[in-house]
Amino acid sequence: MNKPSIRYQKYNQSMKQASGRSERMKLRQSAATILVLVFTLLMHPAYAQQAEDYFRIAAENNPGLQARYKAYQAALQEIPQARSLPDPGLSFGYFLSPVETRVGPQRARFSLSQMFPWFGTLKARGDAAALSAEAKFQAFLDARNKLYYQVAAAYYPLYELKRWKAIEQENINILRSYKTVANANYQNGNGSMVDVLRVDMMLNDAHTNLDILNSKEKPLIAAFNKLLNRAPDKSVEINDTPEIEPVPEEYRRDSLLTDHPALNELDMEIRSVEARERAAKKQGLPKLGVGLDYVIVDVRTVMELPDNGQDVLMPMISVSIPIFRNKYKAAVKEAQLQQDSYVLQRKERSNSLVSDYERIQFEIQKQAALISLYNGQIRQSEQSLNLLFTTYSNSGKAFEEVLRMQQQLLKYQKMKATAMADYRTAKAELDYITAKSY
Repeated sequence: MNKPSIRYQKYNQSMKQASGRSERMKLRQSAATILVLVFTLLMHPAYAQQAEDYFRIAAENNPGLQARYKAYQAALQEIPQARSLPDPGLSFGYFLSPVETRVGPQRARFSLSQMFPWFGTLKARGDAAALSAEAKFQAFLDARNKLYYQVAAAYYPLYELKRWKAIEQENINILRSYKTVANANYQNGNGSMVDVLRVDMMLNDAHTNLDILNSKEKPLIAAFNKLLNRAPDKSVEINDTPEIEPVPEEYRRDSLLTDHPALNELDMEIRSVEARERAAKKQGLPKLGVGLDYVIVDVRTVMELPDNGQDVLMPMISVSIPIFRNKYKAAVKEAQLQQDSYVLQRKERSNSLVSDYERIQFEIQKQAALISLYNGQIRQSEQSLNLLFTTYSNSGKAFEEVLRMQQQLLKYQKMKATAMADYRTAKAELDYITAKSY
């Protein structure tokens, strides 16, 4: 918007030098041309890359997203734990009073044992841990996609604010030009001092509005930088002309319930709990153990015997008897109830995604219709404003209508900027719930 501002300054200077009706007519024709140039928006395809840059910065720096990834990495470490055998046991005993045997007194004993859970138990536990880790990864993907949407939802209010500020500044420039014209008409006896006062009042309103908009920028920038984990006052580059992409009615509907990470997370949780149920059932089966005892035997000195002082080596096998069944039944029941819970959660999330899809599609269509409406209203307002301005230039009358139409044009320009921001925000939300990848 710098070039229009410079042209308005030149325009104001030339208006101040105007001394007659013919000169003012030429300048007003120039003003009409400038109005068309100022309020024409040019779409720029480079915006998408800028948005992706902000997404990348947020994904690399956002602490909440990093925490999700750390949780996934921690879950991966549970897999080798779940698949490992219990530690073997080694014990040592020393006989304070040696036990006399035929081949000599026993002095010490070493025992080594290893328990094995029932066949398939370790695999089921490992599957449960692996599926739980995959669920954590899907939760990370969902958090990443949601972060992208949050970044977009924080970006577009900044775009809207920047457009409002530019529109308000142009409004001030135009009102200053009108004031110059009103002053010239008043001095030539072709206008009223009331016209000058009206412009002054509107200029005061415009300056106040611009000050309010300037003060609104700081908290919006701080909220945006918070998502990127940056300093609150770090400047944010705002693309002035985001691209409006037509959104088909069935846009990515087929991926709504198939590729969404939140649904995949619940699917993984269901499968993980199923594996835990199998593991709980196998935990209720006997555990097998093998062991080896080694007994140190002293030599008998009072007589000579075969195998005198021969140490003893004794292999052993053991079986646990799971007779206290309540804890095993409770573990199986817990897994079954968790499965029911995740199934219901998935159904609820699916229903929410479908309803959100319809709501967002309506919002996108509504904002697209409003943008089209405001474009037409802006064109008609500009045409009406040019005609009214020409009439005022010739007769010095109906200046109030000129100002009213200028404010009408200002309103439509601001409403279009708001609709543009709402459209892009709704599109970002639709990309989130359909799990669009960037």
